[in-house]
Order: sequence, then structure tokens, then C-alpha cells
Amino acid sequence: MQRESMEFDVVIVGAGPAGLSSAIKLAQLAQAQEQELMICVVEKGSEVGAHILSGAVFEPRALNELFPDWKERGAPLKTAVTDDHIFYFNDATSARRLPNFMVPKTLHNQGNYIASMGNLCRWLAEQAESLGVEIFPGFPAADVIIEDGKVAGIITGDMGVGANGEPKDSFEPGMELRAKYTVFAEGCRGHLGKRLQAEFNLNDERSPQHYGIGFKEIWDIPAEHHQEGLVVHSAGWPLNDNATGGGYLYHAEDGQVYVGLIVDLNYANPYVNPFQEFQRFKTHPEIAKVLQHGKRVTYGARAIAKGGLYSLPKMTFPGGVLAGCNAGTLNVAKIKGNHAAMKSGILAAETIFEAIKAGESHSDLVQFDDHFKASWLYDELYRSRNFGPAIHKFGTWFGGAYNTLDQNWFGGKLPFTIKDNKADYACTNKASNYATINYPKPDNKLTFDRLSSVYLSNTNHEEDQPCHLKLNDAAIPLTVNLPEYAEPAQRYCPAGVYEVVEENGENVFKINSQNCIHCKTCDIKDPSQNITWVTPEGTGGPNYPNM
Repeated sequence: MQRESMEFDVVIVGAGPAGLSSAIKLAQLAQAQEQELMICVVEKGSEVGAHILSGAVFEPRALNELFPDWKERGAPLKTAVTDDHIFYFNDATSARRLPNFMVPKTLHNQGNYIASMGNLCRWLAEQAESLGVEIFPGFPAADVIIEDGKVAGIITGDMGVGANGEPKDSFEPGMELRAKYTVFAEGCRGHLGKRLQAEFNLNDERSPQHYGIGFKEIWDIPAEHHQEGLVVHSAGWPLNDNATGGGYLYHAEDGQVYVGLIVDLNYANPYVNPFQEFQRFKTHPEIAKVLQHGKRVTYGARAIAKGGLYSLPKMTFPGGVLAGCNAGTLNVAKIKGNHAAMKSGILAAETIFEAIKAGESHSDLVQFDDHFKASWLYDELYRSRNFGPAIHKFGTWFGGAYNTLDQNWFGGKLPFTIKDNKADYACTNKASNYATINYPKPDNKLTFDRLSSVYLSNTNHEEDQPCHLKLNDAAIPLTVNLPEYAEPAQRYCPAGVYEVVEENGENVFKINSQNCIHCKTCDIKDPSQNITWVTPEGTGGPNYPNM
């Protein structure tokens, strides 16, 4: 197919914290040294921020490096953290607040801000454009250009292709965006990042990446029940017996709270339904006492890469670099990834600028590793290297005790190495080992069903387009996953995309791809590794207003 082509110095895939920070730093370096640099950012969402979902308690360390005057520039960080509460939920009705000496100091949030990362990314995009960066929302990076073993850019998605794979009257082919270097900052489990890791063997001698699925809702709360700046984290119930993870409740600005639950995706019981666990979480008295007076306004979910240092792939390859959550730079000991993603984007920009200034192009940016290891980001990830594996291996209570000792008394430098070398999907056990879990029906006050929740995510896809959830073998859901695992896709998906229905007396596996909120959980947790998530037509997916 003949495609139009555009040439840039650097193409960046993804207008999230990592991608925008990389673009800004590149533009700043070029401006400081009076060097012309053509920088392009492509974003699959309908606008910058449309696909951004994060808790978020934001640490401004990397932002301080980009813009020391971010307050004067009007960055949307207005709610400083005023208090931290950490609870262990014993069961559905009781909880104990943990004293500070029992809490890893990495979870203390003095100096941080409760923020909408969607809004912060919109602001970062404005700063980038003011520096001359070109940003193209609604253009997904659908494929990688690889020539002579080197990445030479990306191809944006075709528009106007019917569900049968044939061009419609409205067909427009995607464009080739060619560059000396390409930064892949797609976020967690980016589909091009996944391909590049396989293409260039970037995971050799690494532990597998580990993931959680993170849920988030925004609620409007009356003033008398709102405490702006309060951060609440919890562990324990409702995940005591079935999974590890934890909950949060952040009192943000304008009478809103952010409530959510993170469920680690290494759980064994295929009957676990993470969405339903989140609904149960909201009924705990410590959470319900706030929410019961309010109104839910937004819902979303997103996978989180949380394997840590030992799960990081080699982040460079000829012609490009992985940045942010596409590589897995989140610091699980802090439950924070945005500052880390931004710093990785900054490091990528500095390395690329050095290479371009030296007249190089499409080289393997091996010097990136030296910059990374000399940075505060590497120090953070090294100090938290055992945090996630300890929870996975020893559970919430004993793993938490180890982590508190390691972080509070040894600064993350206990001379032990704990690794988790079993992939999350491989942790799923056979359904015959478990009884089904009967979750309560929604009360439509605190708890809700999946479809009404997806409605609040403003998710939309062009109906007549190829399904972007690809099955390697269409038979596996019914011949393997259903008899062996009770087809867990019906439960782990937070948007009700997958279902097994009976038609004419036979089971049929249905994919309701129009519901997909781009969380990537199916790509991660499917026990047969039979589902591959790829980009749908441009602008498809959720449209989060301020997540």
C-alpha cells in the first residue's frame, strides 16, 4: 500500500507523562543550544488526557526538573497532601489504622499532591506545543517500521476499514512517520512495546513483568464529609484470601474524592472478579462513611506494570527507546509511577539529543543505561527492588513486615534478592480447585454493574471496524479456557467485553469490543496467552474528562 510519509528527528508514541516529558526536554535542549529539532507526538486518544487514568498522588520531583516555575505557569497541582492514613482492613466491618512505625516510609506523602493526571498531561501538552512540539491526538501508532534491523519510525492506523477487513468509502490509509529515533511511551503493556521486546530480545535474563489492575471512580462529596488533602490507603479485605493489592481514597479539590482498588494479577482463583472486589471494597465502613453521602461521576480501569527493577527490559534498541510504564518504571514501594515515567522520558530525551548532536541516527542508545544507572530513578527502583516480590511470595502481612523493616531501617538496602519469576497468567489455577464466588448484586448507591460503569467512562468505538482484540486461536476460549478455567475473561475484564453465551444450544464466545476501555488486562491475564490487544481506529476508547 502506498502511504504518505513525513520525516522528523524524533517521533514519540503516547502523550502521557513519559512521552510529553521526553518531548519537552528535547525541545528545551534544542532551544538552549539553538539547534532545530522536529519533534512529533502521536496520541491514540481523542485528545491528550482522554486515555490517562491514575490514582493519583503525584510526586513533583521530575516536574521540578522540567519546570522549576511550574506553579507560576499554572500547573494543575493545587491540593497538597495534608494527612496520611494507612489501614489494614481485617474483614468487611473492622479495620485498624497502622501507626507510622509499621508503615514503610516510602508511603508517606509529605510534599506530594493529589492530582488528575489527565489534566496535568493536558497542561504538559500546552507547554510542549509552546516549545514547538507537534502533537497529533486521534492518531494511534499501529505498527513499527523496522528496516535492516533498526526502528525507523511508526505507521499510524488506517481509518475507514470495515469489520470484514475491507476498506469503506471513507477509507484513509495511515501515514509513515519516520524519525532518527522513536520513543515508545504507550503506557502499561503497550502493544508496540510488547512487539519490540520480542523482536529485540529485550527481556533476556529478566524476571517477567508483573501487573495489577487498578480501578478508579470519582465521587462528588458534600463539604461536611470532605477533607481536602487527606490520603487514605488500605490493605487486607476484600482481598485477604484471594489476591494481594490494596485500596485508596484521596480527598481532592472541589469536593471530590478519588476511590479505587488495585488487584494484583497473579491471583490463582479463576473465579475472582476484580471489578466485583472493587465494589465490595466501597462497602467497608471506612470507605462507605464518605461515599454514602456522595454521587459517583466517573469510572475507569487500567493495568499497572509493577514488577520493579528486576522486571525492567533492556530499554533501548537500534533506533529507539522504551519509556515510562511501557518499560515498567513504576516504584511499587511508593505506589507511584508518574514521576518515574517522567524521569525516564527526560533521560531518553537527553540520550537522544546527545546522539543527534553527534550526527547519529537509528543507533542503539546504549549510553541510556549509564544515564539511567546514574539517576535518582535507578536509586529509587533499586531500593524498592524487593518490595513487590516480597508481597507476592510472603503475602500482604508478612511481605509488608519485611518491606517495613527494609525501607524504614535499612533504606531499601538489605542484602537480599527476592525475585518472582512466575508470570501472572501462569499463576491461574484450574477452576476445579475452587468454588464459584457469589458476589452481591449492586445496590446502585455504593455498588454498580459493569455496563453502567463503562457508560461513565464515555467509551466509544466506531462499530463497523475490525475487532482490536485478536485471538491467536478462536477455538481456545471454549475448548481450553472454559473447561479448565471457567473462561476467566468473563470476570477479569472490567468492562464486560468477554462473555460466553448459549446460542442454539451451543456455547459461543462473544467479544463486545465496543465496551473496551483499553486496560490491557486480557492481554496480560489470559491463561492461554491467546488474546492480543492492538489499537482500534483513532479516537476509539474511553474519554476520561479528569482522571
